[in-house]
Amino acid sequence: MTVTTEETAPSHYERIGGASSVKAAVALFYDKVLADPELAGYFADVNLVEQRRHLALMLTVVLGGPNEYAGRELAEAHRPLNIPVAHYVLVGEHLTGTLAELGVPGDIIADVQVVLEKVQDQVVAPAHGTGV
Repeated sequence: MTVTTEETAPSHYERIGGASSVKAAVALFYDKVLADPELAGYFADVNLVEQRRHLALMLTVVLGGPNEYAGRELAEAHRPLNIPVAHYVLVGEHLTGTLAELGVPGDIIADVQVVLEKVQDQVVAPAHGTGV
């Protein structure tokens, strides 16, 4: 039997170093977000220990690691916050900037950006009166 390269290729999660690397990325990411005056208010009444744990679990899944996330769906968790697209984009920039700062390869960052684009509609507030 021939094993293909695709089957033996390590996941993005494995390539960046697994759980410890994800935790480091989440810690640095939240340092950046909480220091951003446009975004910090979203987290004023949030249990940040739980928030960091949830993001680490979700990022692990995005990177192809084990799926142990059992939290709320993205839309359920974010819709009540009425997040505008500009703030969503800013959060994405902080995340990709964090990954780049930690030396994550560009192809992995590009894949994370694709996921961010795919889930944007589940996180941002619906547009009203766009006139389109």
